[in-house]
Amino acid sequence: MNYFLKANKNLLTYSLIIFILIPIFGFNFFISLLGNILILLFLIPLLLLVLVFMGFNSYKSKINTCSNCGAISLGLSENCMNCGADLENINKKNQLDKKPSESTIDVKAEEIK
Repeated sequence: MNYFLKANKNLLTYSLIIFILIPIFGFNFFISLLGNILILLFLIPLLLLVLVFMGFNSYKSKINTCSNCGAISLGLSENCMNCGADLENINKKNQLDKKPSESTIDVKAEEIK
């Protein structure tokens, strides 16, 4: 009997704690505790996915494309690394001065033989 008590000390400890807490709090407490733990296990990965999505969108908004040469930069510099054009003025000028009809592209269909 002594060997069983020494080998399963944690099991005995948790069993005593549960037998003491059940009459005090009841089964409803344990069911709600387990439910909350399961909810956390499902919501933490969802929260991490939302944070990754927000970080990706933040990173995506900092990417600038030079309209002079087409080079892509992360928005950390004001000038294009490839051609030296001013990225801030080009982007602001392109976005504010264009009318919607000017920014559309006319596509002509050609028959391939």
